[in-house]
Amino acid sequence: MSTTMTSLTHVHRYFQAWNDRDPAAVAATLAEGGTYSDPNVAGPLSGQALASYAQALFEGFPDLHFEIQELATLPDGMTVARWLMRGTNTGSLRGAPPSGRVIALPGVDYIVTTEAGLRSVEGYFDRQTMAEQLGLQVLVQPHSAGPFRFGYSVNTDSGTWARPGAISLTWIDTRSPAEAEQVRAISRPLAAELRTVPGFLSWMGVGIGNRLSTISAWRDEDAARQVMRLDLHRAAVRRFFSEDFGAAVHTGVWSAHHLNPLWVRCPACQQVTDATAGDTCDCGRQLPPPPHYW
Repeated sequence: MSTTMTSLTHVHRYFQAWNDRDPAAVAATLAEGGTYSDPNVAGPLSGQALASYAQALFEGFPDLHFEIQELATLPDGMTVARWLMRGTNTGSLRGAPPSGRVIALPGVDYIVTTEAGLRSVEGYFDRQTMAEQLGLQVLVQPHSAGPFRFGYSVNTDSGTWARPGAISLTWIDTRSPAEAEQVRAISRPLAAELRTVPGFLSWMGVGIGNRLSTISAWRDEDAARQVMRLDLHRAAVRRFFSEDFGAAVHTGVWSAHHLNPLWVRCPACQQVTDATAGDTCDCGRQLPPPPHYW
């Protein structure tokens, strides 16, 4: 088989794995030492990190599909693939709720192949176009400014209004963008499982630099301890202590020492009222539902 035919065979196999929505098959198209990158990842991915990234996309777009619009082979095993990615955002995407919107995102991959598979895939597309098609606002900010560093956060809650009696904090320092993506892949289903735990109030995931943190609010300490019985949580702990995964980790639970009243403003008289004292303002008007604490 000619070098050109070999390259195209590997390239078609790669896109077929995406269209089959098979994360393991996507990762398997890379040769040993092969890497994948695109504007949504902070560094090259391979192996399980690539499979986790693909799985997150399939969860967000269960009908994801690539239409190959043009293939051009170049010397040294290079193939340029121009594509259109289509899909409907009916699932959670990296912690964000589904928008229900349909995207048609154009892009191009520069793919280098060997006899054993893909040596590298460099994908390029307009992140702003993707965000706007999803109905998202694009915020441009630096990684750091002076003593401040910036990142991202996601949140989910139980939908129950209650004063938290305990807060749990977990953070893990990662050593690479690929490792950070694996941590996020673990956190997403774990956060969803927390919603089923009695006494759970809310969860927040925060990423700043190489540190990924989760902050959870609970009715009391006993409720917070229930997380230790979750299979996903136990598996994550075992992975850190039994595998070469993560640089450092810390967990802790803090009990509430003092909580001030939750003040809300009456829409009728504009005065603030302690929402925990009742649902009626001193002026006699009904107060709005109190917001969640977290």
